[in-house]
Amino acid sequence: MKTLIVAAALALTCATGAYAASHSETGNPMVGGAPMFMDKNIVENAVNSADHTTLVAAVQAAGLVDTLQSEGPFTVFAPVNSAFDALPAGTVDTLLKPENKDMLTKILTAHVVAGNWSAADIVAAAKSSSDGFYHFNAVSGDALSAQVTPSGSVFIFDESGNAAEVTTADVKQSNGVIHVIDKVLLPK
Repeated sequence: MKTLIVAAALALTCATGAYAASHSETGNPMVGGAPMFMDKNIVENAVNSADHTTLVAAVQAAGLVDTLQSEGPFTVFAPVNSAFDALPAGTVDTLLKPENKDMLTKILTAHVVAGNWSAADIVAAAKSSSDGFYHFNAVSGDALSAQVTPSGSVFIFDESGNAAEVTTADVKQSNGVIHVIDKVLLPK
C-alpha cells in the first residue's frame, strides 16, 4: 500500500507543472511536491504528498480515514516522514501493528484539533495570552500549546514539552486546514 501511495505521489508530481499556474492562484501551498486542492478533504490531499506517506499509512492503520474525510472542520498538524524517521528505531513498525491500534490512534488524534485554525488565528491567540503560549486541546484530549518566536516561527508543543515547528502553514482543505510540522507530537 505504501508503494502505491508513493507511486501515486510521484505520478502527481510529474503532472505538477500543468497545475502550477492555476494552483498558485488559489494561494494554497504545495506539499510534498503535490498541489493541495481546497475542494478536496484532508485525506484526499494527504495521499498525494510524498512527504506524508508514513502519516497516511498510520491514519489507515488506525482506522481514521473516514473520520478525517468527514465534514469537520479539523485542524491537523501533519508530521512529515522525517519526523517519524526521527523516532527511536522500530517505533513506527511497532505502532502500525494491529495490537497497538489504540496507542497509534491516541498519537494521531493528538495532532488534530476541532475547528478551522489558521496560522493567523494561532499566532493571534498566542500573542494575546499572558504567558506567550496559546493552550488548546487535541481531539485525543491531550493538551497542546502554541508559541510564536520573535522571528515569527510557530511552534506546537505536546504535553511533554517537545516542540514541532510549523514548516508549511494554512494548507486549506474542504474540511479544515493542515499545518505541516517537523516533529511527531507525543501524548504523555
